[in-house]
Amino acid sequence: MTTATAASVLAHFGLDPAPGGADLQVVSPIDGKPLAALRCHAPDEVAQAIGRAREAFGAWRDVPAPRRAELVRLLGDELREQKDWLARLVCLESGKILSEALGEVQEMIDICDFAVGLSRQLYGLTMASERAGHRMMETWHPLGVVAVVSAFNFPVAVWSWNFALAIVCGDAVVWKPSEKTPLSALACQSVFERAARRFGACPAGLSQVVVGGRDVGQALVDDHRVALVSATGSTRMGREVGPRVAARFGRCLLELGGNNAVIVAPSADLALALRGIAFAAAGTCGQRCTTTRRLIVHAKVKAALVDSLKKAYAGLRIGDPLDDGVLVGPLIDRQAFDAMQRALREAAGEGGQVSGGERVLQDSHPGGYYVRPAIVEMPRQTDTVRRETFAPILYVLEYDDFEQALRLHNDVPQGLASAIFTNDLREAEAFLSARGSDCGIANVNIGTSGAEIGGAFGGEKETGGGRESGSDAWKSYMRRSTNTINYSGELPLAQGVRFDI
Repeated sequence: MTTATAASVLAHFGLDPAPGGADLQVVSPIDGKPLAALRCHAPDEVAQAIGRAREAFGAWRDVPAPRRAELVRLLGDELREQKDWLARLVCLESGKILSEALGEVQEMIDICDFAVGLSRQLYGLTMASERAGHRMMETWHPLGVVAVVSAFNFPVAVWSWNFALAIVCGDAVVWKPSEKTPLSALACQSVFERAARRFGACPAGLSQVVVGGRDVGQALVDDHRVALVSATGSTRMGREVGPRVAARFGRCLLELGGNNAVIVAPSADLALALRGIAFAAAGTCGQRCTTTRRLIVHAKVKAALVDSLKKAYAGLRIGDPLDDGVLVGPLIDRQAFDAMQRALREAAGEGGQVSGGERVLQDSHPGGYYVRPAIVEMPRQTDTVRRETFAPILYVLEYDDFEQALRLHNDVPQGLASAIFTNDLREAEAFLSARGSDCGIANVNIGTSGAEIGGAFGGEKETGGGRESGSDAWKSYMRRSTNTINYSGELPLAQGVRFDI
């Protein structure tokens, strides 16, 4: 990374790298050098932002959904124009390679397109009434203020999944990005404001960004005016957020940890499996919530597959994510590196055979934490394997019987993404059945990473149960009303109850 590159990207989005009163330093994981310093919002400023959002909601909910979608369509157009610039900022701030950063911005564009079509499909049902001359139906209404709390690893896409749907559904949004990647959020707000100016009748406060740490997040979570808190992060974070929102009877949408596994059956196309596993396990330097962390492979093909993976890993180019040909960028910071090394030591102590995992490029990038993705052959599924470590560690487990593979697969607290590589139809269908994968995402002959926006994204168990993005995830951002209309001249009561006066 060059200082000139960072300066030009920030200037393009009108971001001041050194505002007055700054108390949050934003550094690039590429080299550990400062990108900017920002002023954090105080809790009372968060409360004011929520107040503005509440006022905006009051006006926005009355705008017809297809008209609301026009604002989202314009946002998608602006994102197309700014795709390269925003991707470079994502790359600088999160450390993911440029190709993945471009893909993340494309996700934003895709969800805008999805939301525009959705605006004419916010359907309710019509139900048959037991009473003559009556009709029953359900209608969906805007919910209120939505707080989005996002993580560093997808600094813009996860916000867009929430934002595009919330805006079309008639809500206002207050976004708290990770304190590690706030610049990307401020750039998104700048892009939105361009779209809002073109739209022409956008209420002030419809979209806001608040910057800060735990106190800012807590202010959002605890405010009764926030109807929905959509939070992406660790299971630990979810354990704190969920009960606090529930205590005030608010809604929560949690997308938390994943300990995703791939089963490779003896009938699998090993070349296909190799490609799917390598990207899902090593891509984004192992810092996706859908990263493959466990490989459950049949004894007949284990040696061949693991040998091929080790050769593929040896050829992965590690380096500055802005450079052409680089496939693995840095970990986000020293804390992530320390957690990875701790997990590798624990796995080795439990009998694991560790290949890779060491720090590299210290001489050329002393401030960046670059690592060689690790493969750890484990004798059994231990507590270390069951715990998610947000780093490129692939634990390899052997199985002999398909039922054993399913038990290993499901024997973790998390339940986000899963996959099986097999050419056996019975195995594939069993994996997708009620007795198969217990995850929110279950794939056949593709890896665990790279979900499309058309499907609902989220998982079960300690992953939190929330769903974002496609399918009917929009229902989280609206409230349902059941309606009964009597068009007869009588007033019969349901269930045959009589109350004559």
